[in-house]
Amino acid sequence: MKRLGYQAIFASALSGMAITPVAAQDPDEHWEGAYIGGSFGLGAQNNDRGEAILFDTNLDGAFGDTVSTSTSAAAFAPGFCNGAAVGTAPIDCRGDRDGLEYYIRAGYDAQNGNMVYGFLVDGGRSESRDSVSAFSSTPASYTFTRKLDYSLGARARVGYAARGALFYVTGGAAYGKIKNGFTTTNAVNSFATSGKNSSWGYSYGGGAEVKIARNFSMGLEYLYTNFVDDKFRVNVGAGSAPATNPFLLINPAGTAMRRSDSDFDQQNIRLTASLRF
Repeated sequence: MKRLGYQAIFASALSGMAITPVAAQDPDEHWEGAYIGGSFGLGAQNNDRGEAILFDTNLDGAFGDTVSTSTSAAAFAPGFCNGAAVGTAPIDCRGDRDGLEYYIRAGYDAQNGNMVYGFLVDGGRSESRDSVSAFSSTPASYTFTRKLDYSLGARARVGYAARGALFYVTGGAAYGKIKNGFTTTNAVNSFATSGKNSSWGYSYGGGAEVKIARNFSMGLEYLYTNFVDDKFRVNVGAGSAPATNPFLLINPAGTAMRRSDSDFDQQNIRLTASLRF
């Protein structure tokens, strides 16, 4: 629902650009050539409803095991929440944070009549955060959090130029340096993290640009960006816990934990500005 909402907002804004009075636009229809510029906007998290934390209690590499107490009760009976823990129960949870993002970009367009074909590369960072938490009956909380340290994109685009404006669709590859983190209120066990923090993904969307001057344009762009982030692990060890500790019952070496959702995805709504050559 959240994703559809942002798409509707973007479509409404884009239609507003389409009816901008022509008198306020440069009549030059020439879009061919190189350009450099930047963008500023919002990186919005999708609703990861139903996300949880998965466990590998026998350390065989297969996640989905149940962590149980010495009395065979489910150690994580309180449950999970798709956010960051601020207490000891799923109701004590802060939702994912949408954040500002800022990128630089460069590209080249070729034009044939009204049709415009091109490619662009961009790079920048987002302040958005995506978290998931688990709650044990101890009670204790366990929170995984990830954000983009930076990301790079390379996309093709195809557009239609008319009356000083360019309307286009775009799509291509994305690379993200993802910063994964883990926090817990469990002070008994030991915790060690592992796994790479980089990921390849993809982006697609569309937008519009309007000529403000012969060599300067401004626009609005929407992208859906997805990264596969499934390598980060938390390895729970004995610490000062007894052998009856739920994380140690199946395998004295401990238990591994990971997020159930391997997709780190965002909706990106950006204002763009380009200097054309």
